[in-house]
Amino acid sequence: MTSVRRRLATRRPQRLTADRARVIARLFVPGQEGFELQESRAGAVLARVLALSEADVRAALDSVAFRFERRHRDLAGTFRRNARELADRLKPGFAISEARMLLLGATFTSEFAIEGAALCNPSIVAHPDQTGVAAGSLRFVMSVRGIGEGHRSSIGFRTGTVDHAGCVTIDDVGPFATVGTVVPTLLDAAVFRSELARLDDAGEVADYVLDALGDQFTRTDLDEQFDRLYLHRSTRKHAAETIALIRSIADRSYAVEFGSDTGISEHVLWPATNAEAAGMEDARFVRFTDDDGAVTYYATYTAYSGSQIRQQLLTTNDFRSFTSAPMVGAAAANKGLALFPRRISGRFAAMSRSDRESNTVAYSDRLSVWSDAVPCQRPTESWETLQLGNCGAPIETDAGWLVLTHGVGPMRTYSIGAILLDLDDPTRIIGRLPEPLLSPEVDEQDGYVPNVVYSCGGLVHADTLVLPYGIGDAAIGFATVTLSELLAVLRL
Repeated sequence: MTSVRRRLATRRPQRLTADRARVIARLFVPGQEGFELQESRAGAVLARVLALSEADVRAALDSVAFRFERRHRDLAGTFRRNARELADRLKPGFAISEARMLLLGATFTSEFAIEGAALCNPSIVAHPDQTGVAAGSLRFVMSVRGIGEGHRSSIGFRTGTVDHAGCVTIDDVGPFATVGTVVPTLLDAAVFRSELARLDDAGEVADYVLDALGDQFTRTDLDEQFDRLYLHRSTRKHAAETIALIRSIADRSYAVEFGSDTGISEHVLWPATNAEAAGMEDARFVRFTDDDGAVTYYATYTAYSGSQIRQQLLTTNDFRSFTSAPMVGAAAANKGLALFPRRISGRFAAMSRSDRESNTVAYSDRLSVWSDAVPCQRPTESWETLQLGNCGAPIETDAGWLVLTHGVGPMRTYSIGAILLDLDDPTRIIGRLPEPLLSPEVDEQDGYVPNVVYSCGGLVHADTLVLPYGIGDAAIGFATVTLSELLAVLRL
């Protein structure tokens, strides 16, 4: 097993480890931590803060400022927003001092260490801004999966460069971890129709709501149509159930915006909907070039509610403004969808694991709807007997589509392999490594999840495949492979 790895892959010395000091400030409601069945204790806590003397308020607020201001951007603004959540519990016209209001907000705020448990599963793409980069080098953006308390995952970022020799340099991260502002976005009727059909609820009520809205519509448009339906609900027995289902689909679409004073490495995509309340996992970014030359960055990721998984699609041009929308259909029903970086014969294409254990290829006319998939690669080797999947977006080469794969074998060991697919028909394998490109070395066996090397995407620069990979779901390493040598071995 070691011959292919030693001949092709070179492990680089850099390793990124979880930084427990990277924290975000979140609303904290006592009694609603997720395991208590009683009402929150917000009212009692509010009364205690209001009972403090003004001197005690100022002393407590000074202590909070001393301990936490250097850890967050605009902490006072966060306190004000969280204090407003308590406004309905105050008597009309009741006035409190600025200091007491800030302390109230601080009392209902807690820190969350986004990398408190682990840092893993990177995906790397060319940076949208190459200004000032040294000749022969490439600036990149790398997404990372941070795991914190309760195994809740978020998507973070790092930036860096790779030079002409394949040497990787990681930039220092920004001073704060920053969560963006969530704002509404347009909704796609095709998503609703496909998901309702899959759930056997594409009946008269759904048609009444959707037929009046067109291909795209706002959440306000949808709510107004619900109001019209409500006036005539007596002849539609199951209207309430269908409305609830449509709302749950609508809730999965949103946009996130980050301020112009923040850097990409500060940005944290944090769960914003019930569908992803328990985590946003394993973003697979791709720099997508459309037929007209327009470039867009997409990422598929797994939204985990705590009991269900769903695929979501991130879209951005600058890593400052993002939209997130559902991906639906049988081919998007499992983890690990990865988009090809361009259309194939006029259609979008993606690697899928629709049957939960092998690599398939899906095609679609819409990025949001993936109805079915065609078999591509089934497990055959000992190191992939449990299941196969991809390790990120396919990479186009003159020889074919290079797809990094992951295989799971004995002792639930994750290894990284590679296949080569035909450029015109990516269901046809034209090359395959019989042995892993990377498997856990002795010093890579231990971790949050042991015996795992795993990537969500590499890139090619100057005939070098740069492959960031998670190690035991606890750290990120880097390997490089000479592309021409890898392709020579892959050709059958």
